[in-house]
Amino acid sequence: MRRRLESLRMQVGKQRHGLLVNAESAGQRSPLFIIANLEAKNADLYNIAVLNYIWLALVLLSVVLAGLHGTVPKLTEAAFAACQKSVIETAFPLIGFMALWLGIMRLAEKSGIVDVIARALRPILVRLFPDVPPSHPAMGSMVMNMAANMLGLNNAATPLGLRAMQNLEKLNPRPGVATNAMCTFLAINTSSIQLIPATVVGILVAAKSTQPTAIIGTAFFATICSTIAGITAVKLLEKLPAYRLPSPRNAPQTAANPETPAPEIPAPVAPLPGWAPLVLAVFFAFMGYVAWNMVEHTLFIFTTDPDGTVHKLRDVTKTPLLATVQAISDLAIPFLLSFFPLYAALRRVPVYEEFVEGAKEGFHVAIRIIPFLIAILVAVGMFREAGGIQIISDALGGILKAIGFPVELLPMVLMRPLSGGGTTGLFRDLVSQLGPDNLITRMAGTIMGSTETTFYVIAVYFGSVAVRRTRHAVPAGLIADFTGVVASILICRIVFG
Repeated sequence: MRRRLESLRMQVGKQRHGLLVNAESAGQRSPLFIIANLEAKNADLYNIAVLNYIWLALVLLSVVLAGLHGTVPKLTEAAFAACQKSVIETAFPLIGFMALWLGIMRLAEKSGIVDVIARALRPILVRLFPDVPPSHPAMGSMVMNMAANMLGLNNAATPLGLRAMQNLEKLNPRPGVATNAMCTFLAINTSSIQLIPATVVGILVAAKSTQPTAIIGTAFFATICSTIAGITAVKLLEKLPAYRLPSPRNAPQTAANPETPAPEIPAPVAPLPGWAPLVLAVFFAFMGYVAWNMVEHTLFIFTTDPDGTVHKLRDVTKTPLLATVQAISDLAIPFLLSFFPLYAALRRVPVYEEFVEGAKEGFHVAIRIIPFLIAILVAVGMFREAGGIQIISDALGGILKAIGFPVELLPMVLMRPLSGGGTTGLFRDLVSQLGPDNLITRMAGTIMGSTETTFYVIAVYFGSVAVRRTRHAVPAGLIADFTGVVASILICRIVFG
């Protein structure tokens, strides 16, 4: 195929601009028409191969390893358990989260909040997503997802990310094939800058760490490195022949051309009444009071004497930074759940009806991703039960130790792109074995806060829009994860010695 392409390119090179006949009139004899089709087929081989080969390798290696170790019955149990987990523990709860957050998201859209946020970030977004019109709803959805990721609101980030993929799919002229915007969004999502790694901090607090918030700064700088690497990788990879999309004029036109998408014109938003600023001021003042009260109850221990006298004692184990982080984490969800409906009501949006309409969409999206969840979670569960991760760790341990990589981190690093729950379990084991303030424990916490479950995210996000050709999304995500791991180790060595 490669020789045929080179021969045809030479023929095309001899033709000057304007002499090449249209493919419709020349049929399949046109060299350019043939090249377009051959290059599209050749690119398809690369695009299809990534997830197909990874999934097949996980399943086959699991069976082989289980057969060699005599653990086939356990492998069968792991496969069935993963099926149950993917539906009962993951998909069903996700239906509720999707319905809730897409209902809230609809209120944010109808009230104009999303548009205001998107306009504020437009100079950055138009550079990252040049194929997406600046006023398209996808911009607002992506911004909301990124904000939720930065705050560590995982239950909100996933539904908002799936909504963004739905909006990006409306601009896709090639159904089933990931667009450049989708791949860029996934690269940012898997390497998102995180201000508050709440899960890691919570585990360290429970383990009585003397400085549980110490990894917030290291995770923040590590995520900056992984985000830069992810964006750079996705922009470079999309230009390679293996991942390059065929030009719109030669690609099958099964949807609208992305150059001229049909704009979605939102309904006009009613202006805020004159008394609305007073209502919002009272709301923010109350939220500020609640936040301060939460911080105070974290920093101080309150005791009451028999006569009713209240004493306030300073808890020296808690720092103001820890108290503030905990308050923000605990208050973020209630704030969003109350502010968006309140603001929408002030804009005269019928909040109940619009929330229900958004919730309906969330229900259908969550149902659609169940097959993709089963596929990825079963393969990962089988590979983990068969001991594949431990075998890789043992094989690479000597080499990594020679270059200064802590071998204790290797199982968690290998597990991270595959399973969030598995990674959390391994991190808890490290905390219990080495202590919450050990250097390697802090490296592990920083890695958890600066990387993502890449395969799970890609399977769920692309599954929600039935995209099977993921192109360069997987390589870009893994490059971001690798950069996050390296940056986490280097930054922790610099900061903690």
